[in-house]
Amino acid sequence: MDFAKLATKIQAKEPESTPEDVARIALLLLGADQDLKDLESDEKFEKAWADIKLRLKACMDQHGAMSEEIETLACSDPKQYTPDQVWVLVRAIKVQSQLLQFYTGNATQPIA
Repeated sequence: MDFAKLATKIQAKEPESTPEDVARIALLLLGADQDLKDLESDEKFEKAWADIKLRLKACMDQHGAMSEEIETLACSDPKQYTPDQVWVLVRAIKVQSQLLQFYTGNATQPIA
């Protein structure tokens, strides 16, 4: 299988996806230690697809939640941050780091 066939498979699975989305998903599939040859098998493709979609959904949910918390935090005075607010910043950094690792294919553990 080549990249074009993988993209075609993804497009067939999600016909409403833009070409950019298809390319992103293909790269995420490949970045998850997948070999193009392995993805020829429908069973392996479906398993890899489900894993990537679940991890992507988790990333998006975490990012959305952290964005809301950071927005709220940005409206307050940094000089008066409580320990809980500092912890929000630390968690936000961790989430951003995990998200970046996921997108670059360097994630060594599932995003929690």
